Amino acid sequence: MSEADNYPELDKKTDIADHETNSSPSEEINNQELEVMDTDFEQQPVSETVVNDEENAEPSKADTTEPQTENNELNSVVESLQKEIESLKQELELKEEQVKSATSQFMRLTADFDNFRRRTSREKEELESQVKKKIINEILPAVDNFERARSQIKPANEGEMTIHKSYQGVYKILVEGLKKVGVSAMRPENQPFDPNFHEAMLREPTNEYPEGTVIEQLVRGYMIDDQVLRYAMVKVAMPGENESENTDSESETPENSQE
Repeated sequence: MSEADNYPELDKKTDIADHETNSSPSEEINNQELEVMDTDFEQQPVSETVVNDEENAEPSKADTTEPQTENNELNSVVESLQKEIESLKQELELKEEQVKSATSQFMRLTADFDNFRRRTSREKEELESQVKKKIINEILPAVDNFERARSQIKPANEGEMTIHKSYQGVYKILVEGLKKVGVSAMRPENQPFDPNFHEAMLREPTNEYPEGTVIEQLVRGYMIDDQVLRYAMVKVAMPGENESENTDSESETPENSQE
C-alpha cells in the first residue's frame, strides 16, 4: 500500500490546494460575486421586514386621520343644520308677525263692518219710521173727520142710520189698520197735563178739576212705537173764580191789611 492509500484525507486536501493554486483569476472573481449575492440574499428579508413594518404603520396614520375627517364632516353638517334652523326660526317669526297683523286687520274690519251694519240698520229703521209717520199723518185727518161725524151726527131715520153705519165701518177698518202698524190713540182726559205728550190749546177756569188737569181732548193724539206721532190738543183746567178770589185774599197778610 502506498502512503496515499493510508492517508486519503491528505490526498483530498492536496487536491484542493492544487486546485486553488491552479485556479484562474476569473474564477476568483466569480467566487466573489457569488459571495456578494449570498450576502444580498441574506439581507433581503430584513429590508422586506422594514417595508412591511412601514406598511403596517401607514394604516395607523390613516386610522387617525379618518375620524378627524368624519368629525369635520359632521361639524359642517351640524353647522349647516343650525343655520337652516335659524333661518326657519326667522321665517317662522316673520310668518307669526304676518298672522298677527292679518288677525288684527281682520278684527278691525269685522268691527268696522259691525258698526256699519248697526249704523245702516239704525238709519234704515229711522227712515222707515219717518216714512211711516209721514204716511200715517196724512191719514189721521180722515180719521178725525170720521170721529167728528160719529160724535156729532145723529141719524134721524133708517136711511141715515144705514149711511152712518157704512162710514163708521170704514172708520173701524182705518183704526184696525193703524193698530197693526203700531199706532195707538192717546187717552189724556182727567190726566195731569204733560208737555211731552200734550199741547194746551185752551185753559178753562173750573172748580171741578184740579189745576193743570186735562179736561177735554180737542184733537186726538197718537203714539207709534212708544214715540209721539201727533201731540194731543187739549183743554186744561185752571183755578175757578172763587178759588182765585180765595187765593188773592190769602195772599194779603195782616201787615198789608194794617197798612
